[in-house]
Amino acid sequence: MDQRVYDHAETLVDWSARIEAGDDVVLRVAEGAHDLAVAVAEKLGERGANCLTVYSSDEVRRAYLRAHDGDFDDDPAYELDMYEQADSVLSLGGGRNTTALADVPSERRQAAARAREGIREARLGTDWVSTVHPTRSLAQQAGMAHEEYRDFVYDAVLRDWESLAAEMGQLKDLLDDGREVRIVGEGTDLTMSVENRIAVNSAASVAYDSHNLPSGEVFTAPVVESVEGEVLFDVPMTISDRRVRDVTLTFEDGEVVDFSAAQGESAIAETLETDAGAKRLGELGIGMNRGIDRPTDTILFDEKMGGTVHMALGRAYASNFPEGHAEERNESAVHVDLIRRMDGGSRLEIDGDVVQAAGVFRWEDGFEA
Repeated sequence: MDQRVYDHAETLVDWSARIEAGDDVVLRVAEGAHDLAVAVAEKLGERGANCLTVYSSDEVRRAYLRAHDGDFDDDPAYELDMYEQADSVLSLGGGRNTTALADVPSERRQAAARAREGIREARLGTDWVSTVHPTRSLAQQAGMAHEEYRDFVYDAVLRDWESLAAEMGQLKDLLDDGREVRIVGEGTDLTMSVENRIAVNSAASVAYDSHNLPSGEVFTAPVVESVEGEVLFDVPMTISDRRVRDVTLTFEDGEVVDFSAAQGESAIAETLETDAGAKRLGELGIGMNRGIDRPTDTILFDEKMGGTVHMALGRAYASNFPEGHAEERNESAVHVDLIRRMDGGSRLEIDGDVVQAAGVFRWEDGFEA
């Protein structure tokens, strides 16, 4: 087996999840992630952790959802208990078909998501980390040869995370001290307040309140009602198994009042219809992982891409809210990220100061305000 699989597993267990002896770990394994699961299980055994392996398959989920035509039970206790008892949940993605759920009615998927809100919150209450194994289906979705895609994944995952964490800490400090963020670029002029929020230095470790591997972003939560203006998301992606491209959202008083898309507009419409919180922003993220140099149609990588920003419709993360402000958190059954490049004439401002221009931060070579 490729040595990088073992290196990936070691990074996940030691740097990302910080697994210790006696930890109760749920290991969620997708169909194509077997090799990584073997390597992770070995590392968990070496650390003296307890491991419960759960098989995760979009094809299995498709079969269940298509056959289920009644109401879904809210948070079945047997599954809820598993996550409530776990210390860590490690999710290893990498299925055989990236669009396995394409023919499941969207309203059924939304109903299932709403019925599992308690289970989702229990899982998010653990030291959870999500990563992916570089499968052929993901390579195909990214438009790469399999070997090329493996190199891409490991360039993004096997980084000097301590150095990147220090660099990202500069942006975290600016956001924590700032009041208003403005994003300007083609088709975009959007402002939002980030006052009384905590930015997360997402350095691929639960020690940084970061839960994705790879990571490499700094994210915060806007004051919901403060979001004003228009934003164009120009990085193509897949939402609800439909291709989406060039999405424009218009906000007034923090709520989407108009939207369009060159492709996949129905996926955006269905997202916005999920619940009241789905029409509002739960996250602003700034990608800083220069090892991710192209979109791959996999959100785990694309939202971390250097020279991009992303915003999520729906649920906000509790980690962005200090004590006394938790009630301001946007609640929703969905968290759907949309991404735009910050190249060309784009700029990111914090309290009127240009922090990034044309995708280059002011502490990087080549910055020109």
